[in-house]
Amino acid sequence: MRNTVQSVIVAIDGPSGTGKSSTSKAVAAKLGLRYLDTGAQYRAITWWMLSHGVDTDDPAAVASAAGKPVIVSGTDPDHPTITVDGLDAAGPIRTQEVTAKVSAVSAVPEVRTLITDLQRSIAAAAADGIVVEGRDIGTTVLPDADLKVFLTASPEARAARRSGELKGSDVTATREALIRRDAADSSRKTSPLAKAGDAVEVDTTELSLSQVIECVVTLVEEKRAAG
Repeated sequence: MRNTVQSVIVAIDGPSGTGKSSTSKAVAAKLGLRYLDTGAQYRAITWWMLSHGVDTDDPAAVASAAGKPVIVSGTDPDHPTITVDGLDAAGPIRTQEVTAKVSAVSAVPEVRTLITDLQRSIAAAAADGIVVEGRDIGTTVLPDADLKVFLTASPEARAARRSGELKGSDVTATREALIRRDAADSSRKTSPLAKAGDAVEVDTTELSLSQVIECVVTLVEEKRAAG
């Protein structure tokens, strides 16, 4: 693992609605690091499965098709991209249909193995360092990350944020959907959502986005200074 002043690997984990993506992108941009949204990769493979008629509720069917799509993630924090078989998937992967099925697809061990290998290769290739966000980065994907941060927030705060992102969505329904997603992600047998033992927990419930960003930037700078 790199420990130079110029290069640092940061793992940011946490459930949906805690501000992971916005925080991770901003931190990476401020510090000149690359950025990887691992959740987008799981959404991408889920979208591919749905587009190709794979039964996403059948783990065996998902496992047999897992190696077929070619997923490429751009790591520019100002302009993150994701393609599937050469097609821009940034918009399609954010549909409600994909959201409803991504937990089932991402729970399949064969999917997690393939995507985890992809994530590790991307992190290893980031010579200047990288901020990687997801749900199992500090525990499974990059257990030797230089800094691990676990973002949390109350269900109410998370639901309000997510509803703001999904124009016109009902806050109560969004809260219930987040709780279901948490349960699915935390209880899966392979790489469940969990806080790494050496992660710094940051509760974002009462913090503005700028405050969360500055908090994490400070943690990274302290880690860099410590060498």
